[in-house]
Amino acid sequence: MFTGIIEELGTVESAAPRGAGARLTVRCSTVRGDMAEGASIAVNGVCLTAVDLRPGSFSADLAPETLRLTNLGALRAGSRVNLERPLAPSGRLSGHIVQGHVDGAGELLSLEALGEENWWLRVRVPADLDPFLVYKGSIAIDGISLTIAALEADTLSAAIIPHTWRNTTLAGYRPGARLNLECDILAKHVAKLLGKLDLKERLTVEKLRDNGY
Repeated sequence: MFTGIIEELGTVESAAPRGAGARLTVRCSTVRGDMAEGASIAVNGVCLTAVDLRPGSFSADLAPETLRLTNLGALRAGSRVNLERPLAPSGRLSGHIVQGHVDGAGELLSLEALGEENWWLRVRVPADLDPFLVYKGSIAIDGISLTIAALEADTLSAAIIPHTWRNTTLAGYRPGARLNLECDILAKHVAKLLGKLDLKERLTVEKLRDNGY
């Protein structure tokens, strides 16, 4: 499990096809410190398995599904990526629960400067993700835990504070960029529950229990 609090900006050393998938090698320092072979690592919000550990770098294999659903297939040598290690049992959940399982890709529409390194981010989201998005709810965008500040049709907006601007990949994006989106897992569970219930009846504890909750 991750929290959406980015620990380090890594730099892609190489991204090479490997069978139907690809192998990504990332240079980094902070997250490499206590990394073990086979450890999980979030790269742009995608949970990957670290292999081929070397001083100052790690590699990860990308499955065809990962290449299809995320923006990792567009990475090239020199690309910057958001990195986060899994949450330690003794750690604090500073962002929100992030699994590293990307639900789909959004399109960056604009990044509007608000002054003093504050920005207003607008992202077009796929229609099938709409049921899981709520005003003031959480969403992970390229692994960054953000709060939805506005929802209008197929577009969500979020305020970007100076710390986030300086310590993530957002500053390097331009309109049209593909962004990895992971909706709040709690919202997905609620949506499934409501889909199983007959909403013509009053929701009760017994009804929830009968449906396995």
